Amino acid sequence: MNSLLNCFVPVSEFKSYEDFKENFTINVPDKFNFAYDVVDVYAAQQPHKKALVWCDDNGNEAVFDFKDLQYYSNKTANMFVKYGIKKGDNVMLIMKSRFEFWFCLLALHRIGAVAVPATHMLTKKDIVYRVEHADIKAIVCAMDDYVLGEVDAAYKECDSILKQRMVLGTDREGWINFNTELEAASESFKRPVGEEATNNSDISIIYFSSGTTGLPKMVQHDFAYPLAHIITAKYWQNVANEGLHYTVADSGWAKCIWGKIYGQWIAGSAVFVYDYEKFSANKMLENTVKYNVTTFCAPPTIYRFLIREDLSKYEFSNLKYCVVAGEPLNPEVYEQFLELTGLKLMEGFGQTETVVSVATYPWMEPKPGSMGKPSPMYDIELLNAQGNACEVGEEGEICIDTSFSNPPGIFAGYRSEPERTADVWHDGYYHTGDMAWKDEDGYFWFVGRADDIIKTSGYRVGPFEVESALIEHPAVLECAITGVPEPVRGQVIKATIVLTKNYKASDELKKELQDHVKKVTAPYKYPRIVEFVPELPKTISGKIRRVEIRDKDKEE
Repeated sequence: MNSLLNCFVPVSEFKSYEDFKENFTINVPDKFNFAYDVVDVYAAQQPHKKALVWCDDNGNEAVFDFKDLQYYSNKTANMFVKYGIKKGDNVMLIMKSRFEFWFCLLALHRIGAVAVPATHMLTKKDIVYRVEHADIKAIVCAMDDYVLGEVDAAYKECDSILKQRMVLGTDREGWINFNTELEAASESFKRPVGEEATNNSDISIIYFSSGTTGLPKMVQHDFAYPLAHIITAKYWQNVANEGLHYTVADSGWAKCIWGKIYGQWIAGSAVFVYDYEKFSANKMLENTVKYNVTTFCAPPTIYRFLIREDLSKYEFSNLKYCVVAGEPLNPEVYEQFLELTGLKLMEGFGQTETVVSVATYPWMEPKPGSMGKPSPMYDIELLNAQGNACEVGEEGEICIDTSFSNPPGIFAGYRSEPERTADVWHDGYYHTGDMAWKDEDGYFWFVGRADDIIKTSGYRVGPFEVESALIEHPAVLECAITGVPEPVRGQVIKATIVLTKNYKASDELKKELQDHVKKVTAPYKYPRIVEFVPELPKTISGKIRRVEIRDKDKEE
């Protein structure tokens, strides 16, 4: 076994979830740095081991082994240093799904600088906010006229902070041509020592949270963070040594890091990157089969589109394992995917602030709609409004006990916002803001964000249960359940619905959907208001922004 795999125990050596939960540990070496201690070790021991498989919709493809990644990330590090990037500097990466993202991320780790991944959908206002609040010294962009224009506009307002702009593969006034500089840079980069070396507690990456409510937070993670994704990759996604893992996510949000680098490479699996401009379920399926993807991870929205394709056309013999996260999985989607592929979807839960913290692990039989059970090294309690542990079946907030120690992978606080950090991390617990209940077998069931819970006529209604009921109806492609203020009941339940292509909005369909919910779940949970829309408001990471629907309703 490769020496890198010695920092965790293979799945096969645990006899049960209970054995896993009790006995799993992660060995965290001092001054761990993923670029040197994982990528460079592979480059020395197995230089031609496949690491990254990339393709796009224009027929372009590229395959990189670990020796390639060492070579290109060394050159990228030298390029960054040439333009003034040093240990502790923050560099924003707006790179969509370009393979150069991996060069940059590793290069920043080598220097001890901080990577700040960002989506290509940011506006000038978003970019200015991020530059000013995160003290961004440089931005690297993929070639995209919209993105480049927004960065140029933002630069005029924050050029005293933002010193360098780099763009992939083109010459542009005021910008550094990334590819030209990369080609000219040296391929040798020595690991810093002394004060320039990284420590485990140094910040390595900052995510701007997707912001389902309020302005996005700056979530900080340290240099030990990649090791915690062993739990994510090996034990939840069940990636295989010499396999190929595909997580559907572009480089701008945390799910990319969950599924396209750290834990997968430590466990010996290559990662697959499909760089598409517009989502197509058909093309995604074709590439999954063409490149022999062995493990797959996507949010529920993606699976809802996949099951509407003719899956009998695709040969899935290489696909062995599928997981789902991002939002709760509707049981109807689980059942249809199982029927069409024979694969059970294994759900997981985590946040930008953590690695996977509740999941359905390989030793467990999935319960459709349940997140699973707590991860090892994560002591999780459901706490009620009084701060007491909940009984079986009682709803409470998912909280992580940090009274004795911080579990691996938990964030290092919100940058420059101690008050905001203290709001969610106090009395020995990190408060996730997500509500759930636990059944008699110890499985957790998601209810909703604390802000999303609807209080109507004395009842508390979580949006997920009603959304799951609606999704069972063939007319419903996507939906969001929210509460609308009402003087008698406090709130009434509203359904905002995107219809499938064979259905049209009508009063008759509205009543049919309301009656359907009354039959599937408790009658008082049916939506008294139904609105049909072409699409739902979502965050940059694809999560439904119920807050936007609520705000719109309040204005009206």
